[in-house]
Amino acid sequence: MARFNVFATAVMPKFVKYVVSASRVVQASSLPRTLEELVNIRASQINGCGACLDMHVKEALAAGESPLRLSLVAAWRETTVFTDAERAVLALTEQATRLADSSGIDDEVWAEVAAHFDDEQLAAIVAQISLINALNRLNVITQQKGGSYDPARLAEAQAAATSGVDPTTVSV
Repeated sequence: MARFNVFATAVMPKFVKYVVSASRVVQASSLPRTLEELVNIRASQINGCGACLDMHVKEALAAGESPLRLSLVAAWRETTVFTDAERAVLALTEQATRLADSSGIDDEVWAEVAAHFDDEQLAAIVAQISLINALNRLNVITQQKGGSYDPARLAEAQAAATSGVDPTTVSV
């Protein structure tokens, strides 16, 4: 059970509205949606965020990701189903998510990512890693549970935001 209803507060709906707006910047970039979701899934696995895993596995499936690849994200190093570019991003995601466990991002990891992506895509990758880690922390701190995410609810909230309806009145 969640610690409290975060959407019954004045602060949290506004905060989430701005985070969702920031995520649209990444979605509008040339970064493939499936890669964005691999970032979300790997960071959420590391952070133990069931709510984000529920959401992003379903979003990845909707974006065309295969169930096999999704089932292997946690063991990406021991598989053959990810490209070199995806492996580089997954390595960066892990290091950026585990900042407290290291001395930052290894130059070799950064160089490998930079070899596969242009500066705009690198910016989108860094932004997405930052966003998902913020959302993971929000959900873990407040004990949001996974399992009931409905992709149609997110689409409804995003449509409300672009139509002038206050998206804080739409539950995600």
